[in-house]
Amino acid sequence: MGKRMARHSKPLTLNRYAVCRACWPGILSIVLLFLFIGGSFSALFMVASNDELIIALDESVYLRNVVSFTLFQATLSTLISVGIGIFVARAFARRQSFKGRKLILQFLGLPIVTPVIIAALGITAIYGQNGILRNTLDHLGFSWSGSIYGLSGILIAHVFFNLPLSIRMLLPVWDRIPSESWRLAAQIGMNSSQIFFWLEWPALTKSLAGTIGVVFLLCFSSFAVVLVLGGGPSSTTIEVAIYEALRFDFDLPKAATLAIVQLLICTIILISLHRWMRMQTISYGLKKTCQYRSDLNQKGSLSIDLSLISLTILFVALPLIAIIYKGLKGPLTQVILNPDLWAAAGRSLGIAVFASTIALLLAVALIITSRHLLFRYKLNSLSSSVQIMGSMTLAAPPMVIGTGLFILLLPLGIAFDSAIFVIIFVNAILLLPYMMRTIGPAIMDAGYRYEILCWQLDLRGINRLKIVDWPLIRQPLGFAMAFCATLSFGDLGVAALFDTSGTITLPVLLYHQLGNYRFNEAASTALVLMFLCATTFFIVDRGIRKWRT
Repeated sequence: MGKRMARHSKPLTLNRYAVCRACWPGILSIVLLFLFIGGSFSALFMVASNDELIIALDESVYLRNVVSFTLFQATLSTLISVGIGIFVARAFARRQSFKGRKLILQFLGLPIVTPVIIAALGITAIYGQNGILRNTLDHLGFSWSGSIYGLSGILIAHVFFNLPLSIRMLLPVWDRIPSESWRLAAQIGMNSSQIFFWLEWPALTKSLAGTIGVVFLLCFSSFAVVLVLGGGPSSTTIEVAIYEALRFDFDLPKAATLAIVQLLICTIILISLHRWMRMQTISYGLKKTCQYRSDLNQKGSLSIDLSLISLTILFVALPLIAIIYKGLKGPLTQVILNPDLWAAAGRSLGIAVFASTIALLLAVALIITSRHLLFRYKLNSLSSSVQIMGSMTLAAPPMVIGTGLFILLLPLGIAFDSAIFVIIFVNAILLLPYMMRTIGPAIMDAGYRYEILCWQLDLRGINRLKIVDWPLIRQPLGFAMAFCATLSFGDLGVAALFDTSGTITLPVLLYHQLGNYRFNEAASTALVLMFLCATTFFIVDRGIRKWRT
């Protein structure tokens, strides 16, 4: 009888209406993303047809050089940043008890939220023609004929930003290695190299591809670094070429062709790495597992670790210190009393608040939908697809979306009148992957721990948020909102594309001061911008962290 019942049994089917009703926030977010991004892409394809794209890539030496240099500098920047980041992260993982470790890790987060144009100024002050490093070498009797402008300056700036990011992304790998593995390695008597190849490297490979993908896409779509430190046509990337085609040549087909090329390359990279782009759940109880390492007292290991950490701190700190020094020496009082500066700062703050809020709403809608699909309806593949959908915006760099919207709005005569709104929405899309990867693990972890209990108690909506989710997501949400607001506050890319006055945002004002060779004024403006970014980060982060209900 049991076999007969099993033969005639029917699979359990889900109520599609119930699933759609429960997942409507995510569906609405995906529709909005497709409309916004799809509209910009359709404008690009209308201007540049497939035949024009193939002919341009086949016949234009300039386009081929731009694409090849973009790929070359992004690959080289990624290899240097992630390669050094592995060993610095390993040094931090091995030395978990020295004083100031937490403070140093927090300090290494500064480049992530430092506006790119400020870092470029600081790097120029250290490594430039009259920089501190060159003057120091001259006093010591050494000569250095290299230039900061070109590939060398781009690499230094990219490593400045992405080395700390790589460290922060790779360091949790050591927390996920079980303590039993460290005890076993100590019992066997493994040395440092054996521990790396047999224990740490297999754990690193699970996160390394995702880290490489994120860093490569950031370097590939870099705009402000190349704009300031590029030094000429031979060191031009696709994003800068798009900006020049629109702002200087007003060649819409050329800009659209470049944007499509960049979109295709980013899409191929993201699709090939999509399995490593998923959010990782939080691990508990593994923070001190490295105390069982058998190579802690190995000869030379302590000096190597401390040297790596010290050199990293020095590399990150020098440009920031140079900005503070140069800014204080400049006409700081005159800059502070300039009404254009505070008008631009007010617009930058408004863009930052609205962009980070929109990014938060989109991210929460997608993550909550993914959690519903995973825990309530057991649709694992669909849940992963929703998470990947939020990261797919990495394949659409802001300059590509901005170019499409510029072409779309130009016939309507509102391309420049709607600049603020375009900047807000493009920045929100730019911030969405970072928002999801920061608050996503905490929200998904709440589902792993309390989904069944919430379902039994019929706890949903605002009550679930207040009682269950908020205590878990409060800290990562504070960091995510502070990070996204600061990143949007200091963004230069799309604002420079739509700017007509030179003062639409504070970074654009700073860029125009540099373009007019007002270097002392630009140094003081950079100091004010850095102070405002740090203040924004501190207020938003602490405010949300202390908001307990």
